[in-house]
Amino acid sequence: MKLRLGTRGSRLALWQAEWVKGELERARTAVEIVVIKTQGDAEIDRPLHQLEGTGFFTKAIEDALLDRRVDLAVHSLKDLPTKQPEGLAVGAIPRRHDPAEALVARDATVRSLDELPDGARVGTSSLRRMSQLRYRRPDVEIVALRGNVPTRVDKVAKGQDGLAAALLAVAGLERLGLGEKVTARLDPLDLMPAPGQGALGLEIRSDDRAAAAALKPLHHPPTAMAVAAERGLLAALGGGCQAPVAAWVDVPGSRLYGRVTATDGSVQLTASAPLDAARPQTAADAVAALLEGQGARMLLER
Repeated sequence: MKLRLGTRGSRLALWQAEWVKGELERARTAVEIVVIKTQGDAEIDRPLHQLEGTGFFTKAIEDALLDRRVDLAVHSLKDLPTKQPEGLAVGAIPRRHDPAEALVARDATVRSLDELPDGARVGTSSLRRMSQLRYRRPDVEIVALRGNVPTRVDKVAKGQDGLAAALLAVAGLERLGLGEKVTARLDPLDLMPAPGQGALGLEIRSDDRAAAAALKPLHHPPTAMAVAAERGLLAALGGGCQAPVAAWVDVPGSRLYGRVTATDGSVQLTASAPLDAARPQTAADAVAALLEGQGARMLLER
């Protein structure tokens, strides 16, 4: 049996695809990697939240799955919409990497958001990161920053566009061997990550039993439970992947935290609830209700 694995062509996406390929081949399943260009890769001049539609990094790959041009897709789970097209399913979720956010500062002595200079220029194109940063540090200037992970790190190192720092995911940096560029790993309760951040979603056709069986050795139930709660919260709030909704399950897997922040940083709502591993959606619905009681729906509809 040989699986055709669809992926984006960025360095991080290819690292993820090669990792999945290696794991499957250790389990004696042959894999061929197929690179597919997505809307998010093609339109790099604007922040993602300014693009129309959803699934900027996933739709083209999902189309290839449905058209049977590939048999398997690997996604950064934070990019995968919570509702999948008919005929597709997540076949496995491997063990999660660190979900935290990283501060990559030009000055390596900067060890927290509070240590950024007044008025510092900080790069990110994530609306969720922008909103939380505006709440935490209303004095800083946010610079739209797109491109692959090494490109963004390089722009900070060179001080391009006056950048003093950038916000990125710890997982992406460490997977690419750039962990030494992290000047501060941010506490998830300080700058909360995206739902599913640090995890991979391996997507297949829902009727492909052979692919489902091949993926079983890669599935990690504790990770699947945690990201189900986080993504369940996003779905309950009706937010898309680019909405300023953050979620995080603590390391013991006992509590779900959720956050919605006004895009101008003026208001930030945070709530949490106990998490039952057997019923992750119950915690998701509870946190969504608490956030909606504080006015989250109004913030998301702005």
